[in-house]
Amino acid sequence: MYMVYWMLGKGPDATAQAHGFDTSELKPALDFMEALRARQRDGEAVSFVTMCSEHPHAVGLAGVAETGPDYNWKKRRR
Repeated sequence: MYMVYWMLGKGPDATAQAHGFDTSELKPALDFMEALRARQRDGEAVSFVTMCSEHPHAVGLAGVAETGPDYNWKKRRR
């Protein structure tokens, strides 16, 4: 599934908007985003146009599973 998100309005009065698309509808989702960006270029109060996806038939559980004893990766910070 694809979700397109954008803000409508200006400043603190802007409201979040969303529109969902089926997994087979990538092209319509991209066309929808381009139409939103065209509205933005025309001076309409549209901002933060973005898209995210989540495949409904993903293999495995979402998130991080328990690791085995042989997994020793550590995040190092400078």
